[in-house]
Amino acid sequence: MTALPSDHLALVLLVFVLGLKHGFDADHLATIDGLTRFNARANPGWARYCGTLFSVGHGVVVVAIALAVSLLSGAWSAPEWLELSGAWISIAFLVLLGVLNLRAVFAAEAHEVVHPVGLKGRWLGRLGQAAHPGGVALVGALFALSFDTVSQAALFAMAGVQVGGWLPAAGLGLVFMLGMLIADGANGWWIARLIARADDTARIASRVMALAVAGMSLLVAAYGLARMVSPDLEAWGEGKELALGLAVVGVIFGSFVLGLRLARAREVASQPVA
Repeated sequence: MTALPSDHLALVLLVFVLGLKHGFDADHLATIDGLTRFNARANPGWARYCGTLFSVGHGVVVVAIALAVSLLSGAWSAPEWLELSGAWISIAFLVLLGVLNLRAVFAAEAHEVVHPVGLKGRWLGRLGQAAHPGGVALVGALFALSFDTVSQAALFAMAGVQVGGWLPAAGLGLVFMLGMLIADGANGWWIARLIARADDTARIASRVMALAVAGMSLLVAAYGLARMVSPDLEAWGEGKELALGLAVVGVIFGSFVLGLRLARAREVASQPVA
């Protein structure tokens, strides 16, 4: 798990970046992709807001978890094995998601758009085709009932308790929700835009994005594993959580921009010369 700083501003910034990073999780991207594509046909008027609605449902549960942990913190403390098992589970999921998304890129035909691949979305059943804003928010809420989300919410909730009790803990939950809302909302808008185009722009941009998500999943997993086996690397990483989180978010966001630029360059190059 990430060690949170004691400085108030640094703590708020780190939790915000963790929310952004969480919103760019491959499972979030894959599920929002599916919900947006389904509603682009069933409810095109609000399909672009699927990412935002998903994030609102997810964030409400995160804030509730942060409140519960802060109120129960006096009677309960996290067992020592929780951090180690959580790290291994996170690494395993990141590796699997990275491999699956790489496979999706190389398995896609040249004329196909690459869809991000997730794990949790496969358990949703018919909820993966929610055709109502409340249903999309419910999907986001269900996604929050997972080990990685609960562990992150518990971590910054305890930091909030140390700062001043349940109110700072709830505030950090809202900050995390804001970061996630920006990432998931942007993703829903991005997918809706690709669906509207359905041309070379969509195909190229989707490949760049999928490669970026897969690559960052594998790199973050490799870094986490290296920290567990190398005390020197773990010591080096102390205090750099905010910078590393910003780097991950920057690479993913940069892939949005790069994908669009490459696609537009291809589009311009293919136009006949007057």
